[in-house]
Amino acid sequence: MELVTVIYKSTDTWPKEEIHGLIGQIRRAAVSVPANIAEGYGRDTRGSYQQFLRIAQGSLKEVETHLLIVERLGFIRSEKMEPIMAKSESVGKLLRLLIRKLSET
Repeated sequence: MELVTVIYKSTDTWPKEEIHGLIGQIRRAAVSVPANIAEGYGRDTRGSYQQFLRIAQGSLKEVETHLLIVERLGFIRSEKMEPIMAKSESVGKLLRLLIRKLSET
């Protein structure tokens, strides 16, 4: 959820005309990551949980893609984007590890 907080704070400085564009898209994608993890955890089967973790991975990649786009558009400087991207990559590694562990048991 830390990634969501960072995304929300970062997007506050982006152009206001993007509130229904890139700002909305990246915020929804960021919120989708922990929401899908939680929803999957609440499911009855391991397979369902894994599926929701994979959906969370997809949302995380969407966040990363939006970050690359806004960097190219000049909405965020590289030095501000790099720690956000590092956080995203860290979450991605944890998701991959959890999916792998669930597959083994």
